[in-house]
Amino acid sequence: MNGMRSLSNQTRFGMVALATLAVTACVGQAGTMATRSDLPASQGGKAGQATQVQQVLQGRELVLHHGCGGCHFGFANPAVKGWLRGVQTKEQIFQIGPFKTYPRNITPDNATGIGRFSERQIFNALRYGLRPGETPDVEITSSTPGQGNFPANPKYLAPPMPWPEYRHMANEELRAIAAYLKRGVRPVTNRVPDSEGPPDFWASEYTPEKYGTYPAPPFPTASERPPQ
Repeated sequence: MNGMRSLSNQTRFGMVALATLAVTACVGQAGTMATRSDLPASQGGKAGQATQVQQVLQGRELVLHHGCGGCHFGFANPAVKGWLRGVQTKEQIFQIGPFKTYPRNITPDNATGIGRFSERQIFNALRYGLRPGETPDVEITSSTPGQGNFPANPKYLAPPMPWPEYRHMANEELRAIAAYLKRGVRPVTNRVPDSEGPPDFWASEYTPEKYGTYPAPPFPTASERPPQ
């Protein structure tokens, strides 16, 4: 593996490219996921259905605004066949230092997509960067490895998935994205290769010194100033 300084530069390059080229890009307190089974009883019937539809539509808007289709297929066109089915061409593959990472299928296909994961596992991926396949369906009680029930040896999503930015979104926004991906997208069968990465699953890269903390430090920091 290249030196960590080189790898860090490559990782940051991937993140910057993701943020600046939105058309080619597509991740307070921890919250629980609102799924169809855990909505309050008062939201049953037509009112509950309307609430769920509203949540899915909010998630759709956020997915479009955050360029998820740029990486995961479809750009900003949810009508395209295979919307969000994951990597299709070599142009969609990212070279991060010595590793290749592949935008995964984020449709709710059970075999090749995210259908087998709960909305809370998707929420935890967006909030904490934790790979849903290695993270239980539980409310995470800390954002520090080894504290609370946060894994001592976390396995993070591969770059350039921008979860360090997504984690600062409101709980309801992340829940809405999870709801849309699970309930508002048609499943597509498309098996994407596993992303490559270092043995620590990027833990030495995703540190507070490099990517800040969650929640963010109080405003204003030493680099900020109050409105005049």
